[in-house]
Amino acid sequence: MSFLSFFTSKRTPIENPLKWDMHNHLLPGIDDGSPDVSNSELMFDKFMHLGYQQITATPHIMRDFYPNTPETISEAKNLLNSSEKVREKGIEINAAAEYYMDEYLLEMVKNKENLLTVRDNMVLVETSFMNKPVFFEQLLFDMKTAGYQPILAHPERYIYLQENYELAEQIMQSGVKLQINLMSLIGYYSPNAKKLAQWLIKNNYYHFLGTDAHNLKHLDKISEVFASKLFSEIDFSRVENA
Repeated sequence: MSFLSFFTSKRTPIENPLKWDMHNHLLPGIDDGSPDVSNSELMFDKFMHLGYQQITATPHIMRDFYPNTPETISEAKNLLNSSEKVREKGIEINAAAEYYMDEYLLEMVKNKENLLTVRDNMVLVETSFMNKPVFFEQLLFDMKTAGYQPILAHPERYIYLQENYELAEQIMQSGVKLQINLMSLIGYYSPNAKKLAQWLIKNNYYHFLGTDAHNLKHLDKISEVFASKLFSEIDFSRVENA
C-alpha cells in the first residue's frame, strides 16, 4: 500500500472543496460504470471518504450502446438508494444522464421530450472523442431554444479540441458550460488531455469539475488529484459544484 493510499483509506473524509460530484457512473448495471449494487456501495463509500456531500449519477444515454431511459435510470437509482449501506449515511443519490450528441438526442429535443437535468435546466452532453458532430452547433442551439443549458462533459478529452484550442474557446464563449474531469489534471487519460485542461483552467474556461468515476480505481485517483499542482491553481469561486 502506498503512502497516499494508506491515508485515503481512513474513515475521516479528505479535505475537499468540491461538495457535489455531478458526473459519475455510480448506478449499478446500466452502462459501462458500476456492474452491480455491491460495487456501487463500495464506490459510494469512497465518495464519502473523499468528502463529497452530494452525488448526481449520470449514466450514458447512447442509443446503440446504452439505450437508457428516465425509467431505467430511476429504477437503478431507487435500487441503490434502498441499499442499507447508502441509507445509513443519510445522503440520497440523485440521477440525471450523460447524453451522447447523436441523432437520437437531436430527435428528443425536436420532439420536446423532457431531458434529465443535473440541476435546474442544466443537461450534461458528450460527443465522440475523435470528431465533432456535424450537427453540433445546431443541437446546442436547439437545446438552448428548448430552455436547456448544455454542459459539455470533459472537453479536454476530445481530440478534435486538443487539436483546435480556438474551437474550445468558441464553444465556451457561445454560452455552453464546460465540465473538466478531475483525473485529467494528473494526466490520467493522456498528456494532451492534461495540457488542454491546464489551458482551460488558465483561461477560466470551466464551470464544473467532475470525477467521471466508472469504478473504484478512478476514485482512488481523486485524492492524488487533490494533491496536484494543477488542482491548486483552480479558482473555486467560479466552480459551480464547489
